[in-house]
Amino acid sequence: MLPDPNTERSWPQTLLDVLLRVGLIAVLLVSCFRVFHPFLSLMLWSVILAVTLYPLHLKLRPKLGNKDGLTATLITLVIALVLVVPAYLLCTSLVASSLDAMETLKGNKIQIPAPWPSVNDLPVIGPRLHEAWQQVANDPHAAMEKLGPQFKPKLLKLLGTVAGFATGFLLFMAALPITGIIMAFGARGTDSAVRIASALAGPVRGPPMVALCTATVRAVAQGVIGIAFIQALLIGVGLVLLDVPGAALLILAVLLLGIMQVPVTLVTIPVIIYVFATRDASLGNIVLAIYIFLAGLSDNVLKPLLLGRGVAVPMPVVLIGALGGMIVGGLLGLFIGPVLLGIGYQLFWQWVDDHSPAPASKPDTTPT
Repeated sequence: MLPDPNTERSWPQTLLDVLLRVGLIAVLLVSCFRVFHPFLSLMLWSVILAVTLYPLHLKLRPKLGNKDGLTATLITLVIALVLVVPAYLLCTSLVASSLDAMETLKGNKIQIPAPWPSVNDLPVIGPRLHEAWQQVANDPHAAMEKLGPQFKPKLLKLLGTVAGFATGFLLFMAALPITGIIMAFGARGTDSAVRIASALAGPVRGPPMVALCTATVRAVAQGVIGIAFIQALLIGVGLVLLDVPGAALLILAVLLLGIMQVPVTLVTIPVIIYVFATRDASLGNIVLAIYIFLAGLSDNVLKPLLLGRGVAVPMPVVLIGALGGMIVGGLLGLFIGPVLLGIGYQLFWQWVDDHSPAPASKPDTTPT
């Protein structure tokens, strides 16, 4: 049978049509992404906050006459006030501490206490540590001039980290109004998310994927951010009662270390050493020191209770996703990482279940 020449001529035309359509769609997607990219982080933060706060919105809405707009506005205003006041106090304390440090450096008022005699008795490093400490105590300015070039890059890196968190805080505040708008249309947003997931993963797997993403974001907010705030609050009470200098900065350091999943004992142990080195070992100081030490370890108890609760994936998957996401994408990756890893985990086991043979039924050996 001879081929139809009209059919042969239609193949190049069909291929050209397909390539043109794919090319136009690719150009449209790239152009849309480039236009939306400056607002990507802002919108992601807004969605994450809306997902996290929406259960509170549902609880308050009946008490406010079932008015979604009023409820969302009230929540965003309260959160803004709760965050702005501590941020203002923290910035004021930071500026005051910086000015005091600059005056101390300009006035040559640096004083380093002499080393304790017990330092010399430490094994291996005792004599060298005692000698180095004594030299710094005798002439702290010479030590600063010698060690200054070594600490300058680390100080610049620390300042860059602080600036990054300040930028993140401003982005967080800018996302609050958008969060209120998303919560005000929460029901429509949920329906839209289910429709999109159903179009991508099918009507059977789509809704569970949306539920998984929602539960993961809320679990991370409770199990990481929530634990960090609780820990900073507990340790902050002890620091204030002990009247530790720079308590506001130390509380901020505890909060940041908790969010970054770094042990806060890096702060609590030096504080305890400072307290017993500069003050007497009274009963009150001992009790508060023990309290601060235990508060620094409280995340080991709270994390298994809160992290991963209500999520259909194991807690280690959520924790690994939070840590890896934060390393790759910063504070925003702390939420996105567990969501991606949780979805990948679910898809992997769904694929395993679809391709693995059903377990054979065991014969009934019950005696008759």
